[in-house]
Amino acid sequence: MDYIVLSNGVRMPQLGYGVYQVTKEECERCVLDALKAGYRLIDTAQSYFNEEEVGSAIKKSNIPREEIFLTTKVWIENYGYEACKASIEKSMEKLQTDYLDLLLLHQPFSDYYGAWRALEEYYEAGKIRAIGISNFYPDRMIDIATFARIKPMINQVEIHPYHQQQESKNWHNKYGIQMKAWAPFGEGRGDMFADPVLSKLGAK
Repeated sequence: MDYIVLSNGVRMPQLGYGVYQVTKEECERCVLDALKAGYRLIDTAQSYFNEEEVGSAIKKSNIPREEIFLTTKVWIENYGYEACKASIEKSMEKLQTDYLDLLLLHQPFSDYYGAWRALEEYYEAGKIRAIGISNFYPDRMIDIATFARIKPMINQVEIHPYHQQQESKNWHNKYGIQMKAWAPFGEGRGDMFADPVLSKLGAK
């Protein structure tokens, strides 16, 4: 497995398994299968409603917790300082863990500054190894990177061959924020797997 080193020195697996749109009924089996296949980064979120199943799969896998890079995201209904703290505790309870490897704010709406203060507090207490944001356009990312006490280490955004976000990546590089892709295969849209250019690159 190749790793990416974040701005705070934390090593994150370059490939991960995300459980967006994976049903509660299928999630535990899917995560177990992913772990057996060698995945060590698992990505979930409060709004996916499957944190409990992810936690159960990790527990049943018998893989040491420190070998798994576990990511979840705070939903906008839980923004604000106190609400965010309560939701973090709830997520860790569902995931059956006493720490998170990466916690993101899912969207740049509502009181995300209050929520960010909660993430900073948990990060400094050692309960979260890395903190970041998700779906923040460059202007919102630059704002929080400039004025927050601790700069985000990650911004998870849509990136794939048909949506490369090169200008956005320049801004991420400037602020030392790692881009993390969701939908790296474009969710199969646009017949990506049959694209002759990508097929040629894949064969090579």
